[in-house]
Amino acid sequence: MSREQPEVLFVCVHNAGRSQMAAALLRHYALGRVTVRSAGSAPADRVNPAAAAALAELGLDITAEAPAKLTTGDVEASDVVITMGCGDSCPVFPGKRYLDWELDDPAGRDLDAVRPIRDDIDRRVRGLLAELLDAPA
Repeated sequence: MSREQPEVLFVCVHNAGRSQMAAALLRHYALGRVTVRSAGSAPADRVNPAAAAALAELGLDITAEAPAKLTTGDVEASDVVITMGCGDSCPVFPGKRYLDWELDDPAGRDLDAVRPIRDDIDRRVRGLLAELLDAPA
């Protein structure tokens, strides 16, 4: 990483479910050791209620979060960019690490269907955090 504190950007189409859950989980586990952003190529009007409910079960509240539009500045500022179904709409810059997490979209699903998505994201976020904090500066 080029900085003392790594910066991670989570990107999905609507920035309402997957990327919001991933950002909240990474912020929670990182305890201020990682700068976290999330954005979407076509942001929704609000956070997915089922995603918010799934995180609430873990004691995390994302109901006040607002889906944000992906900008080239977001990507430029990040060391790691994790896409979650945004495909070609995510700008690519040299020197950035890109990961594509294939995850089901929680849009239109109920809480029972979103829990496994949350748990998959949780597992991936924990693995990413371990990599980021163990990586040489």
